[in-house]
Amino acid sequence: MSIYVQNITKSYGPQKALNAISLEIKHGQITGLLGPNGAGKSTLMKIITGSIIPDEGTVTVDGVNVVDEPLKVQRTLGYLPEHNPQYLELYVKEYLAYVASVYKVPKPRVDEVIIQTILGPEKHKKIGALSKGYRQRVGLAAALIPDPAVLILDEPTTGLDPAQLAEIRALLKNIAADKTVLFSTHIMQEVVELCDEVVFLKSGEIHQQCGLEEIAKGPAHLEHLFTL
Repeated sequence: MSIYVQNITKSYGPQKALNAISLEIKHGQITGLLGPNGAGKSTLMKIITGSIIPDEGTVTVDGVNVVDEPLKVQRTLGYLPEHNPQYLELYVKEYLAYVASVYKVPKPRVDEVIIQTILGPEKHKKIGALSKGYRQRVGLAAALIPDPAVLILDEPTTGLDPAQLAEIRALLKNIAADKTVLFSTHIMQEVVELCDEVVFLKSGEIHQQCGLEEIAKGPAHLEHLFTL
């Protein structure tokens, strides 16, 4: 289930957030979206999920136009936004059960996702009592509840400690084999550890795009490509 972005442009008043962006996000791999704050990463992700409408251009997910049929596309998506809204007064398992009910997913899926995201020790705690890293995990678990074909993750590793980073990286690699995964970051090491392909955004435009051969050369090489 590939994603095709064609000539997407989006402005906020006089500020052009995206300028004629075109790319393919391929099935069965992790594509990284890398760039500084304000590069347009979150805007592009919101357009792909149907949260906002582009000024120009089209996005299709498995051949379905996001603008024309947003609900049909959203049924195939799991989305973790950068600022992850949650009901802080709910317990972790209670919240995930609520998400499952929204998606009309059988209850056993909740326990599966709790195990998958290594939330077992925290499942009976209130979300408001968790660290930022564990809240990120809860957000990722919520995105995984419907077993989506496409995962859109906006800086999913923010706030994670080194041990949590290793666990989430392993999880993302494991689930990427049968999904389309797009995640944004501004950390070069994340790209090296996770990505099959990386797209560099700068000032709303694609600055560089490269595959495994370039990624394998390491963070310093990627930093050099980004500054060219």
